[in-house]
Amino acid sequence: MSIILFLLIGACAGWLAGNMMKGGGFGLLGNIVVGIIGSVVGGFLFGLLGISAGGMIGSIVTATAGAAVLLFVVGLFK
Repeated sequence: MSIILFLLIGACAGWLAGNMMKGGGFGLLGNIVVGIIGSVVGGFLFGLLGISAGGMIGSIVTATAGAAVLLFVVGLFK
């Protein structure tokens, strides 16, 4: 059950970041990939800043922030 929740959070975070940074999502699989990578990036950045987010909402916020940073950096290289 936790893998399904992990994928759902990744999909939500990827979709939210895609809408914030580009104006559209990347499809279900693309959103999941962006959200999962974004959760790693967000967790690293929040750890550097000393911010701790707990619960499902905190996980979505962390993953969305990381995915937005990821999309911003990818946009710089594009």
